[in-house]
Amino acid sequence: MAKKIIVTGGAGFIGSAVIRHLIGDTDAEVVNVDKLTYAANLDTLKSVADNPCYSFHQLDICDAGAMVQLFEREKPTHVMHLAAESHVDRSISGSRAFVETNIMGTYNLLEAARGYWMGLSDGAKEDFRFHHISTDEVYGSLGADGLFEETTPYDPSSPYSASKAASDHLAMAWYRTYGMPVVLSNCSNNYGPYQFPEKLIPLMILNAMDGKELPVYGDGSNIRDWLHVDDHAKALVTILTKGRLGQGYNVGGRNERTNLQVVHTICDTLDDKMKANEPRRELIKFVTDRPGHDQRYAIDATKLERELGWKAEYNFDTGIQQTIEWYLENRDWWEPLRNKVYDGQRLGLVGKK
Repeated sequence: MAKKIIVTGGAGFIGSAVIRHLIGDTDAEVVNVDKLTYAANLDTLKSVADNPCYSFHQLDICDAGAMVQLFEREKPTHVMHLAAESHVDRSISGSRAFVETNIMGTYNLLEAARGYWMGLSDGAKEDFRFHHISTDEVYGSLGADGLFEETTPYDPSSPYSASKAASDHLAMAWYRTYGMPVVLSNCSNNYGPYQFPEKLIPLMILNAMDGKELPVYGDGSNIRDWLHVDDHAKALVTILTKGRLGQGYNVGGRNERTNLQVVHTICDTLDDKMKANEPRRELIKFVTDRPGHDQRYAIDATKLERELGWKAEYNFDTGIQQTIEWYLENRDWWEPLRNKVYDGQRLGLVGKK
């Protein structure tokens, strides 16, 4: 049976990588549904925009009626739900959008999918899948040892992670209460081409390219497990098609680095590629830490690797080199964003609405 997959948030960083993978490497038909907020960019999908297997609808998942109509019109076999407000700093100073989109938007989508699924014939009902994509931040902060497992209790720290934790619980409740065929995944920090420049790695790359200050929270000791977005996209499609219903799968790259180590790598790599008046490490400035900043995230992806056969292809050294080279070569993609949407200013200061 040919797959027709609705991808919500498909003009975002991870969603666009998923769509490029689906169109380029599978025979699936893809329906991209995106509100086109500040972080969405259809230029990330230029390579597939004219493909007959791709279509786009500018819709808001908070519009319940539009979601019902979408399912009636498109008649999907699968759903990959990535649409979300996703930047922790923005959630600190503007939490309402995160609650509305990540919780109520997910509820609307689940209900539209459930109504559609219940009306399918037995065979189509059996084939249908709803994949809810989430983050490792729902687990809270790790100590110096240990890894996040699928059984790790939820302990979110930020408005962003709390809203994603709530949406995870909704998705699993729709499986347990209504029998809707849901799978769930939680990923570590993504990086790679086409990432909006408010996130750590693209912000540091672009600032370092321009000789601008490199703001590092606290003392830079916070640890993240870095996952290349192309590896993540392949993992998500694997989970969608092979994952056991009602199960969660953690997706991680096994590439733990402190934030300061990440910034040092970016500085040193750019020093090798671009001349500068001084080593770019001199641009680093330690700034007041983010409120509620989790100390360490690290994913145990054993279940995904053993059960479904996925394995990350990039390690951090190869992935960060590829990413830096992409930003060097694609100024036409990111420069308009820096000039018109986000110029690198500090976000997430408590006290702002």
